[in-house]
Amino acid sequence: MGRRWLITGCSSGLGRALAGAAAAEGDDLVVTARRTADLAELAAAWPGRITPVALELRDADSCAAAVRYAAERLGGVDVLVNNAGGGLFGAVEETSDAELRDLLDVLLVGPWRLTRLVLPLMRAQGAGHILNVSSVAGHITLPGTAAYAAGKQALEAMSQTLVVEAAPHGIRVTVLEPGTFATRYGTAMTETRDRVAAYDEANGPMLAAFRALTDLPDVGDPDDFAARVLAVVAAEEPLPLRIPVGEDAYGYLDSAAGAARADLAEARRLFGSGALAEPETA
Repeated sequence: MGRRWLITGCSSGLGRALAGAAAAEGDDLVVTARRTADLAELAAAWPGRITPVALELRDADSCAAAVRYAAERLGGVDVLVNNAGGGLFGAVEETSDAELRDLLDVLLVGPWRLTRLVLPLMRAQGAGHILNVSSVAGHITLPGTAAYAAGKQALEAMSQTLVVEAAPHGIRVTVLEPGTFATRYGTAMTETRDRVAAYDEANGPMLAAFRALTDLPDVGDPDDFAARVLAVVAAEEPLPLRIPVGEDAYGYLDSAAGAARADLAEARRLFGSGALAEPETA
């Protein structure tokens, strides 16, 4: 018997590739995007296997309807992939409250909401797998990406607690940390409305680099991402919470871990036990 998937953000890129790969394995899926028209080609390629549903992650009723439909259509949900995302480029000073809230609704609140709705189904089954798609960008320092990195880090923090809460019910939780893949992320990224000239020197080249991501010679193939995710879902052995996806992801995350260890060592040297001199007594 094949698995039953609910995958968000399937109009293009990683979500689209994963949906097609899972269908090719004989699994049944409900896939989402903001507009079902963007899913028509994918659904037509896999009639009876892939069912498209419109989903607005910012809307609680839309999320509830999508999960309810998936449960009815598939008879349950074995795998939830919180893949839908968005990007916002701008310095911390340039990012308004409204822009930050709008992005976090997509990167954190929406996935949290879907997870909350799917958990009772998985608990009743005694099994399930929730995969939250994060990014190496949540761990590396890139000018102009604070809002995006904050959303991804928050999703990972939620997952870190969820894995402990869900395990007794037979539910797995995995954080996928993709590196650089050939998707529309860089070109689709929006910019903050307000600009502060003081940040242009650092942020300008970084924004240009994001726009040109798909032109890089070693950019990852979404089909490779899909193959790795299928392997994760099929694995029977205990899994680490965080799984980098793409060879460059391992390099980025290894570098970030090294920087964190160096920070910890320096903090201990400066302020750890025994580092501060005892106050002189009169």
